Amino acid sequence: MKVIIIGGGWAGCSAALEAVKLGAEVELYERTDLLLGVGNVGGIMRNNGRYTAAEELINLGAGDFIRIMDSIAIHKNIDFPEHKHSWLCDIGKAEPIVRRYLIECGVKIFLQSRITDVNMEGNKIKSLVLFNKDIITGDVFVETTGSTGSMPNCVKYGNGCVMCTLRCPSFGARVSISSRAGVNDLVGERANGMKGAMSGSCEFPRESLSKDIIKELEKNGVVVIPIPKEDVHLEKLEQKVCQQYATLEFAENIILLDTGRVKLMTSHYPLDKLRKIKGLENVVYIDPLVGSNGNSIRYLCAAPRNNSMQVNGVENLFCGGEKSGFFVGHTEAMTTGTLAGYNAVQYLEKKPLLELPRELATGDIIAYANDKVKEGKMSERYTFSGAEYFERMKDLGLYSINNDEIRSRVKKLNLTNIFLKQCKN
Repeated sequence: MKVIIIGGGWAGCSAALEAVKLGAEVELYERTDLLLGVGNVGGIMRNNGRYTAAEELINLGAGDFIRIMDSIAIHKNIDFPEHKHSWLCDIGKAEPIVRRYLIECGVKIFLQSRITDVNMEGNKIKSLVLFNKDIITGDVFVETTGSTGSMPNCVKYGNGCVMCTLRCPSFGARVSISSRAGVNDLVGERANGMKGAMSGSCEFPRESLSKDIIKELEKNGVVVIPIPKEDVHLEKLEQKVCQQYATLEFAENIILLDTGRVKLMTSHYPLDKLRKIKGLENVVYIDPLVGSNGNSIRYLCAAPRNNSMQVNGVENLFCGGEKSGFFVGHTEAMTTGTLAGYNAVQYLEKKPLLELPRELATGDIIAYANDKVKEGKMSERYTFSGAEYFERMKDLGLYSINNDEIRSRVKKLNLTNIFLKQCKN
């Protein structure tokens, strides 16, 4: 059984790990020189409903990456506006740990390996075409290419290329495999109807901030600084990918989080205005490099799929992460990626595909996002951590921070360790 993963973000890594655990030969192709994609500038775990989802994944047997992130947490149980019991992780440590873990488990990783086309045989993918025209064959394929890039999209729908962590100018544009396979991809929208949405944060190097701010960050994990009234612009909130941050507090304050680097919870902020604020007089951006103008544009390309993560119209193609819908966050990517990797092997073994039940938050979010797309709702984003979906979790009684309750919920569904098999190596 040969499973090909296209894209090495959190979803791709999760799909690869699950498939190799189930005994498949797994090859992962990533167009840049790093795994984890936009996850390299994240680091917020277990906040709000993500705590529930993380514990569900652990009890389902897919907690490997949750435990890795837990192990590099700098701050635990931190509250910041609209977010409770957050774990802030040193994201700079995650990628090499994840890469080594996958290799130890038997995943073959090919970096700087951009897939540019597909060869079809009926409604199946026969092979993939690499950027250098090499042909890659496999039995089943999992697309986790995300929804950001290429540069012309950031020009058309944003403020140009800001040179984010995805680095399209250096490594080439994202290519939609589902589209190349003949599927009409879904395009997200903002509230005003414009395509896509701006990514939700920027990063500073620690040395560019005052000693007082760094001291407070190291102690509390979070710093909240009021913005001068003349620089408060509420319309910015409508542009953001992460709707859980589209609240008044995020418009009226600079909110900084300690994730190893310093995370600014806004999609962009002019440098000259930032430097007016006490403690930020010498601040510079490290991601994106052009954080004054705007961040990368996401949610331009999701594949229509069923709740088993199988792409509609292509029998041997599964998807995860942002490619599988308008999801936000590491935990969400791990959830969809794991299910895609599991069902890719189920498909090869001619076994029934798994749909996670809606009695679990991890199952409900996958089905709910699909329901909304079918209703034509293209401006919503789905995350365990806030906005519409977190409210739904609470309304349905799915939100819990009681580990025994979560464990019992999974057990009653006979799904304990459904994803758990040891790495073959």
